[in-house]
Order: sequence, then structure tokens, then C-alpha cells
Amino acid sequence: MDVPKINKYVVRVFTGEVSGSGTDADVFINIFGEKGDTGVRKLDNDKDNFEKGAEDKFTLDAPNLGRLRKINIGHNNKGGSAGWFLAKVIIEDIGNKCVYQFPVGRWFALDEDDGKIQRDILVGGTEATGIVYNVAVVTGDIRGAGTNSKIHVILHGSKGLKNSGKIFLEGGEFERARTDLFNVEIAALLSPLSRVTIGHDNCGVSSGWYCEKVVVYCPFTGIEQTFPCGKWLDEDEGDGLIERELYEMVSLRQRRLKKSPWSLWIWTSDIKNAGTDATIFFQIYGDKGKSDEMKLDNNSDNFETGQTDKFMIELPDLGTFYKLRIWHEKRNPFAGWHLNKVTLLKTLTKEKYSFNCGRWLDINEDDNEIVRELPAEGTLVTEVMPGEMIKYRVTVCTGMVSGSGTDANVFVCLIGDQGDTGERVLYKCINNVNKFEKGNADEFFVEAVTLKQVRRVRIGHDGKGGSSGWYLAKVIVREEGQPESEAVEFPCYRWLDKNEDDGQIVRELVPAGESPMLKNVSYHISVKTGDIPGASSDSKVFIKLYGEKADTSKEPLLVSDNDLGNYFERGRVDEFTLDTMDIGKINRILIGHDNVGLRSGWFLASVQITVPVQGRQYMFPCNRWLDKDEADGRVEVEVYPSEIVPIEKLINYEVSVVTGDVRAAGTNAKVFMQIYGETGKTELIILENRSNNFERGATDIFKIEAADVGKIYKIRIGHDGKGIGDGWFLESVTLKRLAVKINESDKKKKKKKKSEEVEEEEAKAEEVMDVYTFVAHRWLAKDEGDKELVVELVPDGESALEENTYEVHVLTGTVWGAGTDSNVFLSIYGVGRGDTGERQLKRSNNLNKFEKGQVDVFTIKAIDLGELKKLRIRHDNSGGSPSWFLERVEIVDLKESTTYYFPCQRWLAVEEDDGQIVRELVPVDEAFVKKDSENDGQSLATLGLEQKAKSTTYTVKVKTGDKKNAGTDANVFITLYGSKDDTEDLFHTLNNVLLHHHNRDSQPKGLKD
Repeated sequence: MDVPKINKYVVRVFTGEVSGSGTDADVFINIFGEKGDTGVRKLDNDKDNFEKGAEDKFTLDAPNLGRLRKINIGHNNKGGSAGWFLAKVIIEDIGNKCVYQFPVGRWFALDEDDGKIQRDILVGGTEATGIVYNVAVVTGDIRGAGTNSKIHVILHGSKGLKNSGKIFLEGGEFERARTDLFNVEIAALLSPLSRVTIGHDNCGVSSGWYCEKVVVYCPFTGIEQTFPCGKWLDEDEGDGLIERELYEMVSLRQRRLKKSPWSLWIWTSDIKNAGTDATIFFQIYGDKGKSDEMKLDNNSDNFETGQTDKFMIELPDLGTFYKLRIWHEKRNPFAGWHLNKVTLLKTLTKEKYSFNCGRWLDINEDDNEIVRELPAEGTLVTEVMPGEMIKYRVTVCTGMVSGSGTDANVFVCLIGDQGDTGERVLYKCINNVNKFEKGNADEFFVEAVTLKQVRRVRIGHDGKGGSSGWYLAKVIVREEGQPESEAVEFPCYRWLDKNEDDGQIVRELVPAGESPMLKNVSYHISVKTGDIPGASSDSKVFIKLYGEKADTSKEPLLVSDNDLGNYFERGRVDEFTLDTMDIGKINRILIGHDNVGLRSGWFLASVQITVPVQGRQYMFPCNRWLDKDEADGRVEVEVYPSEIVPIEKLINYEVSVVTGDVRAAGTNAKVFMQIYGETGKTELIILENRSNNFERGATDIFKIEAADVGKIYKIRIGHDGKGIGDGWFLESVTLKRLAVKINESDKKKKKKKKSEEVEEEEAKAEEVMDVYTFVAHRWLAKDEGDKELVVELVPDGESALEENTYEVHVLTGTVWGAGTDSNVFLSIYGVGRGDTGERQLKRSNNLNKFEKGQVDVFTIKAIDLGELKKLRIRHDNSGGSPSWFLERVEIVDLKESTTYYFPCQRWLAVEEDDGQIVRELVPVDEAFVKKDSENDGQSLATLGLEQKAKSTTYTVKVKTGDKKNAGTDANVFITLYGSKDDTEDLFHTLNNVLLHHHNRDSQPKGLKD
């Protein structure tokens, strides 16, 4: 029988039986088949339709659509009672003699369920099977841009054949300079889109609208597309169009993380008082990673006794799920919840997981916990990822130092070979009433799906309470039922205090024998607030980093490194350090705030993250409001790096400094050190933090990020001699660093393997800890011992290098005004043996130093430099008469009984010669410095050539900004770092732009000797 070209479709619509389920609004439907669709039709038969529990019948004439695939049904939200609960739709195809069922069972209401008033429903689909599209519609920032009209959009597929049909964007404001966000669910994969149609119905008092652009992000493909408009949709403006076709600006296309749609069903138990008003959170774990923590929130009254609540969520590829964690945060008697079970269904592939619970999340029931971990069940779950429930006994030992206890809320997260427990508030102590008191060992149970081996403990507090600072000694973890010999100890012995140590209140601990300072990576986070009116915020800001290996938690940015007082002020940069496990290369960040405070809104300009241990710097431009009342109203945003810049790669050092236990041993001076190794030296490192360090009998520990200098042969340590009580008795210094050890037999095997296998073999190389101990047991004080403030030390047990004494003779010239009142500093360099570092020439054989025609003699002690190759001498331009004419410097190596001659015969003066107050001098033969009148000119000429041959001139131009008060009266210094050496601090009167240099080579790769 021939099927007629025009077909009849009988549409039966069943409104649900729930309270308030009927609607006064106009209902529309679009039926989609294999051969096309009916277009949007209003369902109207001159009757009082869509009443509670009613069945309404309509007949539509349309071309033959072939086999039906889906319907799009919704209403226009008009009338006194617009919300509608649709039970199901049945369509009878008269021509093809087929009946199609479309079960729904969902609200179509702005204030219920997910707030949608229009849905795609597949044939026979009880689950939401659509693909979600995030549509952002930006109204322009020009006068009269906003509209009261009803806005609609059509999304067109890449080939232009499929489209979404007309979608009404309900609930938007479409006000001037606003961004309205919509989640559109369509039962078709259209991304990437070929174009977007946008328009309005031209109704309302102010119907004309200026659309800036439309941005569409499809989580399923991870593609974000921008469709610029920048035109009026107004009958009285421009070309008079109220609907436009928009095409993508391809250069703005972004590729983000792909996510798939899942249906999450939560069954609240059907027992007395099982329901809760608390906000529910959950997190899912798979063998490829874990999801973010997600808040289960929609417009309905969820989690009622005996109720099943349905949510649409989007998840990245996490592999096979093995557990789910679900919790709430309300610790009050009425928040308790009895959860029956949870199911997850991947809407596109029908993969299904079940998570059975049957327990209370209640402070007054069961074990008084409000968090549950549920092992995954179902055909997809294998024994590869076991879901055994384990009780971990966690013992938290507070230290014995003064003020070590805390009143703050403490949380712990156990991290193992298989996932983590998430942050658990340590609320119910097994053995003590007052928790976290000085000297306490408090025990807690943490129930979780097995972590296998526990590798790390993340522990911290919220900083609340009158006495929140906490000195944590250690944490001990063992599985309940296991012998105590199986317990793993995680030492800390550090403050978790905003005002002590490094100011951190969260720490990640590693097992005894390992060093968290060496194992953890420091992420240096610079947050720039925009320089526009109202940009600053009083809210608490948080950040989360997503890496190739792992993600961090949501980390509150509470204690800044640059400590500018009020954080996140207009036009300022706040700097923070996050110390955590190595998460690998950073893919993206999430940053936002809690929206609390009088001025909660925030304009974020950018975020920069520097990771010296990786040798990378990440740039995250943002330039947007995070404000409920601005732009799109969001208070958190996901940002992808615009640029990843390579920087100098550094390694972690752990430095332990022991101050002696003798009278007045401690110091308030600024302590510094420098490390020398076979492959170079570190920069000068200042040893400081928020604590009162270098007290008598104390051991102070610092984490240092510095260049990898290879095997260490000496350190130089000292202080600046400033402050009251600056004298210091240094007992010892211990340096630790991680090194990769590959034995010789492995190296031979690698040569025989293919390149891919070589890389794999190298990854298995053993990581060992190098430990160097430097014994000092001496004063560094102006009035004790040898009166030196700096000492060089070699590792204990190393006998190859010995201390040497250098006698320094400084000859001031005889020209008029040659002497200086400034402080003079000297650095001596050896061939392949490092340098002395900069030493102030303080104690001379003369009472007044550096007078005209005078020879001043000084003594410098340092680890033997071998043959000397150069020296650097400077003054600080201080005093009434700073200018200085230096004739030469002679250095006597007392060990070798050798004298080195360093002629200068130049001014070190701002207003003389070339204006320099620093000179680098090279040694010459004794013949050059003899005052023989016959060869004096020749010697000077030869000296000039000799010095020029061994030197490089770097011309430095510095441009001061053209802003009010941009200049400075301070002494400015610069240090140039090259692959061979550095220049130390060069003090000058600097007054121009750009940085360049003159050199014999066209492009030198490093500073010459």
C-alpha cells in the first residue's frame, strides 16, 4: 500500500498526577523522524488542556516522516501556573500504522527539577539521552541593548543537515553587558556547529536587542565555538532583521576537556526521617582518575523520604569506576540522611553502575559520620579494582612545643595506590575529649574503599578559632585489625600556622625515611586582580590545578608570600605557594571564590603559575568578572594556559641549620648561604620564614629551590651582622637532595634496547637521597673568635679540600682625591674551584682604610681556590667622599706562598672615568706592575690588551616607566646570569632602556670568565 505524502499523527499527552502538575501555558511540540520533522506546532484543540492527571488528544497533519526518532516538547511559560509535570506522550502514526511511546516523568518548570521548560525525548527513552550544549548569549554594552522579547536559538550541525530545532532560551535577562548562560539538551551530536541562528519574537515594550556574540561549548566533543554578531536585532535599527545567521570566528575556537553525559539516580530510603534538607556532594573514582567534587543541586525539593532524584551530570573519561564518595556538610540534628543507593548510567552507551549504601549520614546515627564511600557494583566492575571497605585507624600526634595545640577544625586525606579518601573532618575522637592538645595522640577512624598501600597523608585545618596555630608532630596510619607493626608513620614536626614557618596550614606528609620537602613540588601562584573600578574582593579565593598525573584539591589561598595585607585588591598581584605532590604538566586550573563579604565580586585579570622543579611557567589570562551581579554571574571559572614558557629548572634542597647550645648563641641577623658543586653554584640563598629562627639550641629547617650543582664540595654560610644580638654560634648544617642513581650494569643493557625501551628503563632509575653534613662549631660574630661573619665549610669526612688563607693588599692611588669613605667588597675567583663570594673588607692594618697612597692589608679565609683567575671589587657609593682611585690589588696565597697581581689604575666613581663603581680585574705578571720608567707606557698598553682579551663589556640600559612617581632615589643593582657564571650584584646609577651588550662574539651563550 502506498503511504500518502501527507500523514496524520495522533498525539496523546498525559499530564502527571503530582501536586501542581497542570499548566496554563501554551504547549508546543516538534516531531522528528528519519525523513524530517513537523516543525514547531502548538497543541491546541479548543479545550481546557493539560490539567492534573488528564489525557489530552491532538491530531497533526504533516508530511510522512518515516520512522519516528524523537520529539521536542515544551511550553512558553505564560499564565498564572506555568509549571507542568509531563508523564508521557504517545504518538500514533496513522499512515504507517505504528505507535510510539515517549515516557517522560519530568517537570517542565523554571522552579523545579533542572529548570527546563523544553526537552528532547527519544522513543521509549526513560532516561535523559541528550547531549548537552552550554550556550552563552552576550548582550552588547551599548545604550538600549537589552530586550524583553523571547529569545530563541537554532544550532546547526557541521554538514548543515541536522539542527536542534527552535529552542526558546527561558530564564535569561538579556540586559545590557550581561552574559546569559543556558544548558540546552539535544538528542543529536551537532558539534562542531556550522552556524547558529538567533532571533526573538519582537514582543514586549523594549523588543529591540543588540547581540554581541553567542558562545557554544559542547562538553561531549570538548569544542567551544564563538559566533560573533555585533548587530541589532530590531525592526527600527540597521537592516530591520530580528533573526540572524551567525558564523564562527574559527581563530577563537577552544579545545577543552571532553565530557560525556551521565544520568545519576539517588534513592533516599523509605524509613522514618530518612530525608534531608542538606546540600549533597559527591565524587566518583575510576581507574583513570577522579571527577571533581560535584554539588547535587536543582530546583526541586530533593532527597525526601522514599524519593528517587534524577540528575544529569557530565564526566570526563575516568575509565572503569570503582567507588563513589557522597556526603553533606551539615553537622546538626536535623540534617541526617538515610541513603539507600545510587546508580549511574552513561546515557549514550547505557553503561551502568550501582552503589549500594543502606546507611545513615548523620552525626546522631550509625558511626556518626556524614560521609560514605560506596564500592561500585555491576557487570563492568572487575577484580582489577577491588571495592573492599577498610577502616583506617589514624593517630594524630600533636607536638610538645609551647602553644602547639589548636582549636581549629582539623581534616585529613589519606592518599594511596588506589585513590584517596577525600578530606575528612576529624570530628569524633576515639580516645580524647579535647582534641589536638599539646602532647596528645588522638585516634580517629576513617572508613573508605581500600587505598591499597597508603603513600601520603594530607592534613590541615581551617584556621578558625582563637588559637588555630598547630604544631603537628606526626600521623600514624594502620588498617583496623592489622598488627601495630604494620602501621605507617608520617613525620611532620612543623607548624601549621599562618604566622609560623612558611605560613602554610595544610601539609602533605610522606612516610618516615622520606622527605616531604624534597618529594613535594612547590607551585608558585601569582594572582593579578584587574585595574578597573570595583575589581577588588573580600571573598575567600580558591584554586584547583589539573595535571597530567593528578589533580590538587580546591586549595584556599589564605596566606600570601608577599603579604600585602588585604588580598585581591585592585591592580595588585598576590603571590601564594602550593606545596603538593608532583601533578605533572598543568592542563588547566579552576579558580573562584565563596561569594561572601560586603564586596564579594572580583575582577580577575590573570594567573601565573611558576614551577621551578618542572622548569615551566604557565600563563592563564582571564580578564573577566567573577561576580553574581556581573557578566555571566559565575563566581568560578575554568581557565586553560595560553602559554607555557620554559624557565631555569631547579631542584629541591632541604637545609637543616643547628644553632649551638651556648650562651647568646642565637642571632636576629639575616642569614644567607651559597652551595657549590661540581657543575656550578647556586645563587645567594636567604634562609628565612615566618618563624623566629636561629634561637639557642634550635634546629631550623628550610626548603630551598635552587640550581642542581651536582656533587656538593662546599657551602658558604654567614649573616649580615645587622640587628641587636647579631652574633651567632653555628653548630652544623645538613643538606639533603634527591638524586637519580643508575648502576653501570643497567647502562650496558640500555645500549642494546630500542629507543622506546631506553626511556622506559630510565624511568625505573632509583631515586636516592644525598645527605651532606657540614660541621662548624664556631662563632660568626664581630666580637668572638676570628670576628668573621662568613665561613666556608666542606662536607664532613671530605679531606680533599682544605681551608686556605688569602692575604689581600689593596693599594689606593696617589692622584688627588683617590681615597674613599665607602664600604668596599671583594670576590676572588679560582680556576675550576669556585669563588670566595663577596666579602666586605672590614679589618685593615690601618685605622682609616683606603686613604690616598695607602696599602691596606686584609685576611680572607676560604676553601682553597687553586690558581686564581680574577677578582671583582666594588664599593657601595656611601659616605661623604665615595669616589676611589684604585691602583691595584695584590693577593698572597699563604698556602702556596704565591703572590697574584691585579692592576686597576682606574676610578671607581659615579662622576669619574666611565661612571662604574665595580671592576673585574685579571692577574698579570709581576713585570707589569714594576715602576720602571722605560717600559711603563708599554706595560700599561700591554696590561690594557691583556685585560681586554680576558673581559667582556656588557652595556646595560634601563628605561624607567613614564608614570607618576616612577623614578627612584634608591641604589639600583642588577645581576646577569650566564651559562658559565654570574656577575653578582652590580651597583650603578642606572638611567636608560633595554638590555644589550658588546662582545667579541656575535651571540655569546653565557658570561665569559
